[in-house]
Amino acid sequence: MPAHQWLLKVTKMNGAESLVRTLVAGAVDTCFTNPGTSEIHIVAALDRVSEIRCVLGLFEGVVTGAADGYARMAEKPACTLLHLGPGFANGLANLHNASRAQVPIVNLIGQHPADHLRHDTPLASDVEAIARLYSKWLRMSVSSSEVGYNAAEAIIAARTAPGQIATLIVPADVAWSEGGSVAALPRLSKATLPPAATIERAAAMLRTGLRTAILISGNALYGKGLVAAGRIAAATGAKLLAPYPLSRLQRGAGVPQVERVQYVLEQGIEQFKEFRQLVLVGAQPPVAYFAYPGKSGEFTSPRCRIHTLAKPGEDYVGALEALGETLSAHGGELTVEKAERPPMPSGEITLPGLAAAVGALLPENAIVVDESMTSGRGLMAATKGVPPHDWLGNTGGSIGIALPLAVGAAVACPERKVLCLSADGSGMYTLQALWTMAREGLHVTTVVFANRDYAVLKREFSYLGIGSPGARALDMFEIGRPNLDWVRLAKGMGVPGTRVNSLDTFGKALQAGLDAEGPTLIEVPL
Repeated sequence: MPAHQWLLKVTKMNGAESLVRTLVAGAVDTCFTNPGTSEIHIVAALDRVSEIRCVLGLFEGVVTGAADGYARMAEKPACTLLHLGPGFANGLANLHNASRAQVPIVNLIGQHPADHLRHDTPLASDVEAIARLYSKWLRMSVSSSEVGYNAAEAIIAARTAPGQIATLIVPADVAWSEGGSVAALPRLSKATLPPAATIERAAAMLRTGLRTAILISGNALYGKGLVAAGRIAAATGAKLLAPYPLSRLQRGAGVPQVERVQYVLEQGIEQFKEFRQLVLVGAQPPVAYFAYPGKSGEFTSPRCRIHTLAKPGEDYVGALEALGETLSAHGGELTVEKAERPPMPSGEITLPGLAAAVGALLPENAIVVDESMTSGRGLMAATKGVPPHDWLGNTGGSIGIALPLAVGAAVACPERKVLCLSADGSGMYTLQALWTMAREGLHVTTVVFANRDYAVLKREFSYLGIGSPGARALDMFEIGRPNLDWVRLAKGMGVPGTRVNSLDTFGKALQAGLDAEGPTLIEVPL
């Protein structure tokens, strides 16, 4: 579409203000930010335009992870504001996770003016090369007159199904120069339905009576998509599965039953051995995260027939609803989780006891952010029958996402309680998120499982069949000496914390945290 057809109005403004006002016109109302000198004019524009909430992160990995959590729960993009190439590079690990979550994010990055770049100053870098790693759409504005148009393009690109990362680079002189204008977004195109023949083939597979699994992803794991999938499962006997790296799963009592794919290779193979057919909805065939000598990484049997009902970017919800109508399952009954809470445990701290305590106390409509790694393996089983809630996971495997993800989810859903479950090692990657929780008064209860280990790496070492780790290897896996003090770390960033020594004190601390009006932290020594 020609740029002039996007024009909403022209007033006397600089490029930075046209950028911010175009974001507002495109329903982008939240900016997670860590700016620098090159972005000062964008900061000034954000200062004048009150319709965008600005949330500061003390590290760019917090900013990008928070934008991910926001997008998962708000189902629309936030923007990030980051400083030149090094600042953006600091946020790449959690942009990796966001790209795997297939969520919409609009990144804004400053750049030196062209006549300053020629001096090769200390912060000069190839911003486009760095941004290209995780940006499905990438532009650099070259004049103030096109910034608004570029911003509108970025929003459309980010919101293109199933959701993706769009990055707009705005040189400082483009931001401060006059001649900007606000652009209006054209109507967003809807995700397309799969061909009728694809839907018919899936229906034919489900009619055979062969043991079938339906592996669903994205927005098919909550809301109307999950209801449609649940009706198909109830009508055909198929089993609903979610990928291990799930972005968002609605679960709990009264919600259709969905089982998460296992992480460990042998457990995954065991999980899939009964299935002779697998239908994919926005998902890939399940495989192990890593390769192991002499072992296949595929979970499915060679005899399992695999069919893709909806490819990434197609209409998952529409595909499931169409499949349900073809099977006469539309409007049918659901097989749902029964309401059942585990009893509140007491006594010494154990991993099953901690999982049971979470199950006993988790409030309705909570958001659980889970990066508890090895310590949290029993949590989903203990919480399947508790009141309905959402579960967010690490989609890309890059650790350090839980705390920032919780920030974004809490900003998107201020009326809901957020329970953040983190390992101590992964929490140290982005512990600055605690400061943002305190500053914004977010309703986040963070539980840190402090085993003082990268325990998953110990398991992986033993799994490779190369013997036991020696002293130097253990030094790379153990994070004690000195031990981290999460209570003091939290207090230093304005979050009240407590260390528990039994399941009884854990239950009291967890209930207190969930009842609190602001953030709290619980350290659980293991």
